[in-house]
Amino acid sequence: MSSRVVEWQPPEVAVSGGGRFPVRHVWCVGRNYAEHAREMGEDPERSEPVFFAKPARSVDQSGRIAFPVETADLHHEVELVVFLGDGGRNIAAADWPRRIFGYAVGVDLTRRDVQARLKKSGQPWEISKGFDQSAPVGLVVPAEQWSPSPEILIDLQVNGVIRQQASLGEMIWPVNGLLERLSRQITLHAGDVVFTGTPAGVGPLQVDDRVKARVQGLSPLEFTIGAAATTA
Repeated sequence: MSSRVVEWQPPEVAVSGGGRFPVRHVWCVGRNYAEHAREMGEDPERSEPVFFAKPARSVDQSGRIAFPVETADLHHEVELVVFLGDGGRNIAAADWPRRIFGYAVGVDLTRRDVQARLKKSGQPWEISKGFDQSAPVGLVVPAEQWSPSPEILIDLQVNGVIRQQASLGEMIWPVNGLLERLSRQITLHAGDVVFTGTPAGVGPLQVDDRVKARVQGLSPLEFTIGAAATTA
């Protein structure tokens, strides 16, 4: 009986100015802005970061996202996204800046009705987050060209109307502190992508909606919601 070696190439995303970034794994955090924590029924004063994962191939830069199957309630969540050039375990916040390759704006797409149903039944809800094209991102800007600071604004528009708007200073756990806490639980690696949480104002998307997500100083992310995919 013969065996065949399966060759796998990591998905890649485009970097501003040229080049590609190979994506190893996608980590996400919930409830990292106080108003969004309240929006989701949580007390931000007692809220610990909630980490979850998406598949590497959920990252998308195509500009057109197919409406996912088995949901009637697709939600947008704009986020600052961090791309790691190096990793580690139990790394202090002060040591993370030199390990970051770059940043981009991204949107964590969520099948909210699926998430609510699974939460209610006490089942894992990762499939509500980890579907095809569920992590669109903009061009990656190298860390030597941009770094986060509290006054920087983040927002998301749908069909020209602002739905989400905040400053990075409203994060409960800033980027470096968030990476420190995540690295206490798992070993992070070069190629890992970290979505850092969303501000209040998450809401539904429909077919033909035009989405524009921005973080000041980064390349904007724009995409349209297309019809549901019917074939592989």
